[in-house]
Amino acid sequence: MSAADELDGPFEKRFVAVGDSFTEGLGDIDPSSPNGVRGWADRVAAQLISNDDRWGYANLAVRGKKLEQVLDEQLDAAIALEPTLVTFYAGGNDILRPLVNLDGLMDRYRWAVEKLVDTGARVVLFTGFDSGKAPMFKLTRGRTAIYNEAVRKVAADLNLDLVDFWHMKHFQDWRYWDADRMHLGIEGHILMAKEVLAVLGERDEIDVPELEEPPVVALHEKALAEATWAKDYLYPWVKRRVTRTSSGDGLDPKYPKLTSRIW
Repeated sequence: MSAADELDGPFEKRFVAVGDSFTEGLGDIDPSSPNGVRGWADRVAAQLISNDDRWGYANLAVRGKKLEQVLDEQLDAAIALEPTLVTFYAGGNDILRPLVNLDGLMDRYRWAVEKLVDTGARVVLFTGFDSGKAPMFKLTRGRTAIYNEAVRKVAADLNLDLVDFWHMKHFQDWRYWDADRMHLGIEGHILMAKEVLAVLGERDEIDVPELEEPPVVALHEKALAEATWAKDYLYPWVKRRVTRTSSGDGLDPKYPKLTSRIW
């Protein structure tokens, strides 16, 4: 009996999401969901299941994970689920570290993608976001551009689907982002779900998110907001880097087994 047959199902179609906070859904706050977040992958899965009840879904992604951790903790687990569709995004947390061997990183990335392709699954890759207008992350823009070129080469060589986040300039509107300025917010995850469904060529019944008009903010209010953001988000992020801890330490994947029941 296969791993898939032993789980909720069996499912003829199996979507497995692999990665870090982007795929776990950080920023799309939903207390009713596992780990308290929903995210674009859950939203894509819900639409796939609505389109065809033969789909099952697993989300192995955990926030804060670097590429090697994703490979160590998620790759074999994903393959064991006998996926027919895999979304794979990893490496963003490596790019944010002070030192990173991009050539070595992308060699490992290619190796992992090839293992996923060998399962016969349809594999979907993502480029990284263009952070040129993000004060905290614009210094890593060059690294992300190099990462993206390597991702595009892997996608082209292996004839894989690509969600080109870098060129989605509508995400430069910060109303799509969470208050931490590091992760997509609810509206951003909804829009990303629609982008992924478009790449998959699947029916999309998700409503376009409506953005509220930004309030007019006085200069002193902007300064206070910056100080609050630095205290609430920047300082904890820097502290984790210095102490070599992760926001995902001790956290389990949201949906480690295939299911059609998405909260």
